[in-house]
Amino acid sequence: MHAAARIWRSAFVLAALFAGIGSAAAGTIDKMRADGAIRIAYREDAPPFSYREASNPAPGGYMVELCQAVARRLGEQLKLPSLKVSYVAVTAANRFEAIEKGRADLLCEPTSATLARRKHVDFSIATFVDGASLLTRDPNLRGLGGLAGRKVGVLAGTTTEQGLHASLKAEKVDAEVVPAATHVEGLAMIDRGDIQAYFADRGILMFLLASSRDPHALSIADNYLTVEPYALALPRGDEDFRLEVDTALSHIYRSGEIGKVFDRTFSNRIRPTEMLKALYLLSSLPD
Repeated sequence: MHAAARIWRSAFVLAALFAGIGSAAAGTIDKMRADGAIRIAYREDAPPFSYREASNPAPGGYMVELCQAVARRLGEQLKLPSLKVSYVAVTAANRFEAIEKGRADLLCEPTSATLARRKHVDFSIATFVDGASLLTRDPNLRGLGGLAGRKVGVLAGTTTEQGLHASLKAEKVDAEVVPAATHVEGLAMIDRGDIQAYFADRGILMFLLASSRDPHALSIADNYLTVEPYALALPRGDEDFRLEVDTALSHIYRSGEIGKVFDRTFSNRIRPTEMLKALYLLSSLPD
């Protein structure tokens, strides 16, 4: 092959490569336009944020309804008035894979944004802030120190599990950590007395408490043991799509629509904390 031909071929390959990168960056919006739909990934077992009841084929929860509001805004912003929402069920174990492998566009469940997770997915601006605490049968148990020599459950494969191990190690508390596949399984373990406490975000613990077969026998520790900033996970490197999602969320916060979503999904069982109000205020980015 002549030198000139090699140069032209190399230039063609590079152009194709950069074109491919550019099309990947705009891939989510292009696919939404082609399909007329946005795919929302949800969890069936993470109430009150993301769940599905056996009697209702459609998922519900705060994060799901927030994503539905985002979808409506995206339809307006992208001039797609007939944009539909399709739902993709995921688990705590495969939720990020669904975004990485392109099976879903938005992850709508209680996802903590972390630097480690940013290696695999991108995140929207913050959507909620919560913190982990303990659901326990012992009303005197108020911190991790009281778990010495006892069993504590936690949802496997989460930042909450990582935080629990790190906190126990930091405080030199010798407790047995029992992983649960779902929060429902964790509640069953504490109801049966297999574990003495269950470690999860307080919003989740409140709904688990109400679902217990003997809620009066359980209590939630008052103090926060971790802080968990939630955000919507979306495809890594898709800056155009992330900007549209952030714009939608900012408008939802600024317009006060977030309050309606909050009241409708939590039904006065959870009230917004001052920290959460500040988060919505700070996340209402100007246009």
